[in-house]
Amino acid sequence: MLDKLKTWLNDKLTGPAEYHDLGHLPAPRAAGDQRLENLRLIVLDLETTGLNPAKDRVIAVGAVTIDRLAIPLADQFDLILRRPELDIRETVLIHGIGPEALTKGHETRDALLHLLEWMNGNPILAFHSAFDRKFLEKALRRQLGYTQQHTWVDVAELMPAFFPEARESCKRLDHWVEHFNLDIAARHHAAADALATAELSLIAFREARRQGVVTLDDLHQRLRYYQHLKTLHRM
Repeated sequence: MLDKLKTWLNDKLTGPAEYHDLGHLPAPRAAGDQRLENLRLIVLDLETTGLNPAKDRVIAVGAVTIDRLAIPLADQFDLILRRPELDIRETVLIHGIGPEALTKGHETRDALLHLLEWMNGNPILAFHSAFDRKFLEKALRRQLGYTQQHTWVDVAELMPAFFPEARESCKRLDHWVEHFNLDIAARHHAAADALATAELSLIAFREARRQGVVTLDDLHQRLRYYQHLKTLHRM
């Protein structure tokens, strides 16, 4: 199934981005009364050349979906971008993406265009979403002139909002994976990290439903309440 998916993606990425009408990309969906059990959500993870959005660049995109509170493994996005000019010496040991992979990767504009089409305007989840959001928005702006704002949910805040007892011991994605004894292979690979984030999100959604949080707007309100409590605790 995965081999067929990769072949399909390769076929999809043959058309240059300039031949597509960027004005007709799916519009981002705002958070509202959509029930979580009916939503298709994008769970995203990026590999980059470093941690500074001002100078570093995206080199790989991994994403899976949560569709009606399930993770359909046939519906995912996993691409390395063609960026042979970038210096990845300082980060190659983390993400394992070397110069040869960047030379053989997909054209950046085409890959980002098809990522937007595949996401279809759905809300995006990421662990420490501010990091992925800054890098992705910068890449979309520079490569495509795309500036629309998507709805984002930070899973790094979603987890402690519903499992406050683990807040102090679980700061990183690895910590939450260990806390719930999840079996995730190939960590620090974009697609694997996206899958780990998706599985954690489903755990949080089950607890959210138990607490009466059933819509995307409910979820945002709970996260705002959690952020307010964090601010009070710092005072």
